[in-house]
Amino acid sequence: MAVTLRLTNSLAFSSHPLTSSVLFRGSKSIGTITKIASTIRTVKMAAFAGSDSETTSSTSRVIDSHLHIWASPQEAETYPYFPGQEPTLTGDVNFLLKNMEEARVDGALIVQPINHKFDHSLVTSVLKRYPSKFVGCCLANPAEDGSGITHLENLVLESNYRAVRFHPYLWPSGQKMTNAVGKALFSKAGELCVPVGFMCMKGLDLHIAEIEELCTEFPKTTVLLDHAGFCKVPESGEAKLAYSQLMKLSRFPQVYVKFSALFRISRTGFPYQDLSPLLSQLVSHFGANRVMWGSDFPFVVLECGYKEAKEAVTIIAKEASLSSSEMDWILGKTLMQLFPGQWVLP
Repeated sequence: MAVTLRLTNSLAFSSHPLTSSVLFRGSKSIGTITKIASTIRTVKMAAFAGSDSETTSSTSRVIDSHLHIWASPQEAETYPYFPGQEPTLTGDVNFLLKNMEEARVDGALIVQPINHKFDHSLVTSVLKRYPSKFVGCCLANPAEDGSGITHLENLVLESNYRAVRFHPYLWPSGQKMTNAVGKALFSKAGELCVPVGFMCMKGLDLHIAEIEELCTEFPKTTVLLDHAGFCKVPESGEAKLAYSQLMKLSRFPQVYVKFSALFRISRTGFPYQDLSPLLSQLVSHFGANRVMWGSDFPFVVLECGYKEAKEAVTIIAKEASLSSSEMDWILGKTLMQLFPGQWVLP
């Protein structure tokens, strides 16, 4: 029986032992925190009843395909936030490393956060400090003067950025990702062997034509669909259309899917078991070697916890009857295949 719990309150705390410092501001009473933590522990125990939590082989790496970091309030003196994008959650690299250690996650793709917009200096400093642990995904700058193309090239060639994110709502008003600058950026990414991630936060259906056009015109550029294109399990005609569009993208061999930020695409809550049909269909259409797990840290910490985000995909995969080999791909091998030599197997 599926057991669900959703914590959507921005002040909610999970049972994660590291969560006590997750907020910059705000607090809850100890009684409230204890009650929430107890509830999640109960949910976890029910969810794991009869479940085998060991889904990867002993020689496998677990790599998180999607997370963010930003400066702590102290670091912000050196790495300032973009005006109006000051975070309310803890998201510094030290907090991330503690969560990764507890969850036994070996590496990650750090996606440049909107909190620092096009100033990549913080993420760059982290990539330099931990070159064997992290890879960077920079944020494409679609400025009409084309300066973003040079910026992309410099980040890839001079720092450990090996992917780039297209955020459609950063394009000038009325412009699409298929405009001249968008196509130049997408083409340059292909030349540099850098995958392009798409964040379709308002719906895949709004951008599917642009993605298909770019994939058709530039077949050598690899594509990553963040958060499964923000597609939820269909309940309405609109959701069914997006779901169908997502699966049809499998016809482009360069398209990969991030099974990430499960709390954003689930209609229920931890452990997000309603996503079992979605994962099953993704593997059937794309193959496990084109699907990858991602957490969406630090947002996930307040939803269910970082370690729990990894555990959730285990529960979902078991319900979808995936093999341990398929899970090896989803939990790490797919991303390792995209970035050869970055994370070496023990």
